[in-house]
Amino acid sequence: MSAEGYDHAAVEARWQDAWDDAAVYRTPDDVDEPTYVLGMYPYPSGELHMGHVRNYTITDAYARYRRLRGDDVLHPMGWDAFGLPAENAAKERDTNPRDWTFDCIERMREQMESIGLGFDWDREVTTCEPEYYRWNQWLFSRFHEEELVDRRAAEVNWCPHCETVLADEQVEGEAELCWRCDTPVETRELEQWFLEITEYADELLEAIDDLEGWPNSVRQMQRNWIGRQYGTELEFEVREAPRASNERGEGSEPREYGPVEAFTTRVDTIYGATFFALAPDHPISEELAADDEEIRHFVEHEADPEGDEPNGVATDMTATNPATGEEIPVFVADFVLSDVGTGALMGVPGHDDRDHAFAEKMGVEIRPVIAPEPAADDAESAGDGSAPDAPDVSESAFTDDGVLVDSGEYTGLDSETARERLTADIESAEHSAQYQLRDWGISRQRYWGTPIPVVHCEDCGSVLVPENDLPVELPEFVNTTGNPLDAATEWKETTCPDCGGPAERETDTMDTFVDSSWYFLRYVSPDLEDAPFDVDRANDWLPVDQYVGGIEHAVMHLLYSRFFTKVLADHEGLEFREPFENLLAQGMVQLEGSKMSKSKGNVVSPQRIVEEYGADTARLFMMQAAQPDKDFDWSEEGVRSTYAFLTRLTETVSDFVSEPPSGDANAVASYVDGEIDAAVAIAGEEYEALQFNRALREAKDLVRTLRQYADYTDPHPDTFERGLSAVLRLLAPVAPHLAEELWEELDRDGFVVDADWPTATVDREGVERRRRLVENTREDVRDIVDVAGIDEPERIDVVVAPDWKYDALEIAVESDADNLIGELMGHDHIREQGDAAADYGQDLQAEREALRETLGPDAEREALEAAAWLVEREFDAPVRVLDADEADGSAVGDAEPGRPGIEIVE
Repeated sequence: MSAEGYDHAAVEARWQDAWDDAAVYRTPDDVDEPTYVLGMYPYPSGELHMGHVRNYTITDAYARYRRLRGDDVLHPMGWDAFGLPAENAAKERDTNPRDWTFDCIERMREQMESIGLGFDWDREVTTCEPEYYRWNQWLFSRFHEEELVDRRAAEVNWCPHCETVLADEQVEGEAELCWRCDTPVETRELEQWFLEITEYADELLEAIDDLEGWPNSVRQMQRNWIGRQYGTELEFEVREAPRASNERGEGSEPREYGPVEAFTTRVDTIYGATFFALAPDHPISEELAADDEEIRHFVEHEADPEGDEPNGVATDMTATNPATGEEIPVFVADFVLSDVGTGALMGVPGHDDRDHAFAEKMGVEIRPVIAPEPAADDAESAGDGSAPDAPDVSESAFTDDGVLVDSGEYTGLDSETARERLTADIESAEHSAQYQLRDWGISRQRYWGTPIPVVHCEDCGSVLVPENDLPVELPEFVNTTGNPLDAATEWKETTCPDCGGPAERETDTMDTFVDSSWYFLRYVSPDLEDAPFDVDRANDWLPVDQYVGGIEHAVMHLLYSRFFTKVLADHEGLEFREPFENLLAQGMVQLEGSKMSKSKGNVVSPQRIVEEYGADTARLFMMQAAQPDKDFDWSEEGVRSTYAFLTRLTETVSDFVSEPPSGDANAVASYVDGEIDAAVAIAGEEYEALQFNRALREAKDLVRTLRQYADYTDPHPDTFERGLSAVLRLLAPVAPHLAEELWEELDRDGFVVDADWPTATVDREGVERRRRLVENTREDVRDIVDVAGIDEPERIDVVVAPDWKYDALEIAVESDADNLIGELMGHDHIREQGDAAADYGQDLQAEREALRETLGPDAEREALEAAAWLVEREFDAPVRVLDADEADGSAVGDAEPGRPGIEIVE
């Protein structure tokens, strides 16, 4: 041990080498008790940040804990190695993405190893290796065979800086910025490849309810993204208004556009529909724009779907309301979206806020047809079944369900009944479900990704590359603008697999979320050469028992992984349909309340912390600072305090080994044994729940108890060694290096990583009551000593409350009577206490909401006697624990269950 603390550098290097030599983290393929623990694999940026350290320390701690519990644990690591940042970095440095990526991987792997992360590196996967991405291509072909792949022209999100397409999920905020570079995103129409995730929309949505091990916030984010709405789809006949045809010349017929489908969740408001609206890119809008300059100008220059206010332009069209036969005006409006619903809607300004704002702007009638449900007494007084009065909607819409008014034969119906009746009565209407979820566009116009395994032939069209010709490998990188694969002429020119004629390779590469949608399957058989994964092994190991990663992946990665798993269950033999049984979204590491980032200049280097204080210190500080799903502030003071704790633990073990104690197995030893059992049992429960901070608090409190024990008396050697042995195993998941060092110093066999978790069975509720009693008592003694200014107490008496008070408390806790004092006085043995009972009853009444059960009088006295040594040690005075009938003075009257009376004799 160094002068300032233990030699963490030597300890950590020694045990990392020992673990590596013994291959302690290598997981066999076939095991009896499989547990799969996984952190979301990182993009290889070249440097670990504190978010990485926290994420992987969480999985490492849990994996180590499960090993101590006897499980066979799979805890792998890999690299999300494709992606635009590497391509941009290579361009800036005039190198190639592959070299840049592998340099970053090497640095990050070394940093992970220096932190002592127990990964099975034999299972490492790197998604930019042909051995991996050939299976992306294979899976693309399989999805294509199952008709889950489509190629079509589509409007896409285009980042002009990155020169690539972005998925909707990669466009951030109201300003619609690229998630990578914060450049405003544009819209373009391109031929794109899509994976038809919408085919699984219903199952993806409905299965969310079964993901009980996922945070509710993540489940709700997925529900919102899928965005299923139930409603009614119905047709409006759209035609040119007669006056417009007259303007075009006598005898010209109005243009007929026929039935146009609209979707609504509120068909009960259809009698209030006063306009019809089309999306700017609806086919009718595009046809109108070709002939009408005003409409064209709006579509091309004014339409802003993300604008603060709805905007639109009038047309010469009318739509026929299918319920009323009324002709209503048609607008092209920017708040109507072609990929939401049908791209057309009926406008009901009296009952929709957005429609109301639009109608006010355009001068369209606002007509109320839904009134609030009348109050019960109003409904009874009306007595004639008539509908209530229509609400005033001149200033704002009434958007709730209610009762129909001015709605023909449907007047007087409630909204829900009316929706069913109208859907049944309107000839073109039918129940429908609409989704916000859209098919997954995977085409990216960049180099550093998986080539899409397709060639384009003038005669045969788009043809899949045969399986025997996979992988289609990337050519040498060409530093050029746009898509480098377009510039790779020799690579692009090929022959058609079907006809043998000239053809060109597809130059788009796959979205990197394809890589991460199945990588967790590859870990079970990373060297398999004839399939992406071994199905039998996958069924043995998966679903992943515990998955850990950032909340920023709550939609994209997790949704796509769920989609892939369901497809592979349907077509490749997986016996599970969800990839991750339990999910933890870890919180951020902050500095002074702000997220660490290079741009803010507030990044704390993990490498510096490891070099200065050691990996165990960094790991332990992070895990004890907060619950893993909460954000927490990095604190140098907290790091130093953690290092000091590990140093004290080292000293405690060294002192025990160098001078073994020889004390008796007395009452103090019994108390310490009880605390050992409690710490083991409670820490185990908290590790199970991933509440590492609470588990570590038990370990640290046990160390403090052991040190207090050694300071107070000569400890019993078996008790003290048992306590140290337990502490080391409780800390081993989080501070593994020092735990191994001290485990060896205690002369224990083997590695602590292979040890058994200590066993103990305790009543946790009873333990917490006992601890609360002891701590409250010690705090009360401190308060009396401080207030009275007692420097050297001669004796401290601790008085247990009389039995009747315990009975009164139990009655109060269980009672729901309004008059608690009256109920207490209904018991003879309590009423006999006179004023004392009345006073205590008033106290219980006043604190009724906070009352909780305590130990019984006998158990309370036993607990206080066992812990008396702690008070004696702190105040250097003998302690007596007395029953109420053994004591006299004010302490007896003050004594309450869980809060004994205190009398200090000077």
